[in-house]
Amino acid sequence: MPLPDFLRRLLRLATRPRFDMRERVVQCMGPHGLHRMAYTEWGDPDNPRVLVCVHGLTRNGRDFDVLAQALSNEYRVICPDVVGRGRSDWLGVKSDYAFPLYVSDMVTLIARLGVLHVDWVGTSMGGVIGMLLASQPHTPVRRLVLNDVGPLITAESLRRIARYIGRAPVFPSMDAAESYMREIGVAYGPLTDEQWRHLTRYSVRPVEKGHAFLYDPGLGDPFHMMPILLDVEVWGAFDRIRYPVLAIRGGESDLLKRQTWQEMARRGPKAQLIEFPGIGHAPMLMADDQVAAIRDFLLSPPRKGEKGEPA
Repeated sequence: MPLPDFLRRLLRLATRPRFDMRERVVQCMGPHGLHRMAYTEWGDPDNPRVLVCVHGLTRNGRDFDVLAQALSNEYRVICPDVVGRGRSDWLGVKSDYAFPLYVSDMVTLIARLGVLHVDWVGTSMGGVIGMLLASQPHTPVRRLVLNDVGPLITAESLRRIARYIGRAPVFPSMDAAESYMREIGVAYGPLTDEQWRHLTRYSVRPVEKGHAFLYDPGLGDPFHMMPILLDVEVWGAFDRIRYPVLAIRGGESDLLKRQTWQEMARRGPKAQLIEFPGIGHAPMLMADDQVAAIRDFLLSPPRKGEKGEPA
């Protein structure tokens, strides 16, 4: 007598091998030499279905621990620390911190993974990297999630970022670091105490007098080289994307304006839209509803014309 479907699923889960998180490093080439980019890897290392998750400007790959765990049965999940952040190297020439290098590093990473295609989740800066890569001919990106970022980034939000990036405060204790994280991260939305502790733990490093942020203060140099007067637009790149896009917006975001977000559904890849009220820039993708929205999009059946080809 055949087993019912639900029992077969339980049996598969019970016998599936467990793959713990692994820390890896890949060597990349920039304009002024080699640098190492660190990444974490979740799920079956032999799974050909790969999801790359790329963080925001001053964040790191450990922001995606919750999402990576939730999707690690379906994907081999790769969460890089973009150079200058997390466990990755800091660059000697600070003007190299720019999107051409970030995109090049991701191409190197994907080559290292040994796969032709990936799906992509990008928060803020990570979403811009994803857009630029997805817009290229022969792109490896097949599905793209843009978390609170779009083809137009407001000068208002860039000025806000410029006010804090490049600062290098030292916190006397982890409690002090967490208090500061909660202050500057108020726009992330409601997080549990455990989630705040997680973000803090992977946001700072021990230094002589306490703890400092785990990113190169030199990231701020390009922001401070010129006044920020105008919005930044990459609509040309967005319009060239031919694969499905999910555009997530924090309802109170100052970086992804509602008008831009709605326009993303009308042009280019005609993004699917979802908004999380009461959150600014940017949703941390730790809440159940945020994880579910991404899972549903990534694992949904292919749209007409999508199977291995642009939709």
